[in-house]
Amino acid sequence: MTGTLLSFGHGYTARVLSRALAPQGWRIIGTSRNPDQMEAIRASGAEPLLWPGEEPSLDGVTHLLISTAPDSGGDPVLAALGDQIAARAAQFRWVGYLSTTAVYGDHDGAWVDETTPLTPTAARGRWRVMAEQQWQAVPNLPLHVFRLAGIYGPGRGPFSKLGKGGIRRIIKPGQVFSRIHVEDIAQVLAASMARPDPGAVYNVCDDEPVPPQDVIAYAAELQGLPLPPAVDFDKADLTPMARSFYSENKRVRNDRIKEELGVRLKYPNYRVGLEALQADAET
Repeated sequence: MTGTLLSFGHGYTARVLSRALAPQGWRIIGTSRNPDQMEAIRASGAEPLLWPGEEPSLDGVTHLLISTAPDSGGDPVLAALGDQIAARAAQFRWVGYLSTTAVYGDHDGAWVDETTPLTPTAARGRWRVMAEQQWQAVPNLPLHVFRLAGIYGPGRGPFSKLGKGGIRRIIKPGQVFSRIHVEDIAQVLAASMARPDPGAVYNVCDDEPVPPQDVIAYAAELQGLPLPPAVDFDKADLTPMARSFYSENKRVRNDRIKEELGVRLKYPNYRVGLEALQADAET
């Protein structure tokens, strides 16, 4: 199966997907608002498009991927192109919206799945709920929503933070986060594109939610670095954004991507993922 993918906000995750699809014969158009990103988009196998700026054409597009972040006004793609997308809904074979597990809010460490009511506590979660609902309201659109956990991979995650120095292990008793390797996001998206199920919602995370300090400690161990200092959450000097992440505590189930899409995670936990990143860095 091939087609033409128009990818809005063609950044870190979308570029990994396009590097997998392009060799199969896909045509991929990737947008960015930053002209400095055009060459990186081209290197991922996609045709770069400066947007806002150049007008995207929907002619011949069979698949849409939306990675752009919403704001208090909702989704920027629908705000600019919603009428055109709605008018052409029948031409798309698959539409994917990348959301976040922040839509679930805080559950005091309990498990959540795709049927859990959406009760976001942070503004970024509320904006994502609004954007999901806006896309779901477009009639006849073959929409698939992917709620992503914290993303890591080459160039992003604890290794890059350790390399910059000054990293700390923030200790908040009972706090856990779910995460996902970027290559596993790409394989989930590709599996969904091969097996469309309009209206489906998928959590995209690995099998093992863990305290964030455990991930940092293991990354330091793999790199032969000293254990970063521990700082109590209540005494930590955190940005408002960082503090908002710690205000939500939950474990996210990923059964649906396995049972409905047949996905077998390449990196089912952070240890496997970090070990692979370290091995790549040493070659």
